[in-house]
Amino acid sequence: MIVLIDYGVGNLYSVAKAVASVGGDVKISGAIEDVKNAEKIILPGVGAFGDCMKNLEATGLIPTIKEEIAAGKKIFGICVGLQILFEGSEESPNVEGLKIFSGRVKKIRADGLKIPHMGWNSISFGDSKLFTGLNTSPYFYFVHSYHAAPVDENIITATTVYGETITAAVERDNIFATQFHPEKSGDVGLRVLQNFVSM
Repeated sequence: MIVLIDYGVGNLYSVAKAVASVGGDVKISGAIEDVKNAEKIILPGVGAFGDCMKNLEATGLIPTIKEEIAAGKKIFGICVGLQILFEGSEESPNVEGLKIFSGRVKKIRADGLKIPHMGWNSISFGDSKLFTGLNTSPYFYFVHSYHAAPVDENIITATTVYGETITAAVERDNIFATQFHPEKSGDVGLRVLQNFVSM
């Protein structure tokens, strides 16, 4: 079972539908026991960094999420679900993230371009099981004004360009996350979800 964490933020039902369509046994839940019993975890996130962390804190799930990640359980963060894996964000300067990764989330610097970065953009990706079977420079759907700046740039598995080079995906061991929305990205997005489901 894959648990899609429900903490009041994120496009839960479209993510759940997409995961189910590629063969995932998915359950939307904010219950600690479900997270503990899950084979894998998906951490969505939409909106402001601070609001996401406030809502997640209110569920009491943070210690459990950290314990499960430390135990080797696979987790997939989506959009702000990627960002909150880091130490903090310029968007909410006084709010701490989950601190799974070292580094902070910074505002996109894109002179002359509209912020947020919204719509389809191509990515360049490296060696990652998440991108198995994809052609070079596939297009994914983005909606964000901030992006992660990891201390260890080796965890970056995909980038896109919007005024500057932007972190599009990160990965380390059992932890995977994308800044783009795979559930809104058509066939290529479904392939990414399928790759995670089949790990």
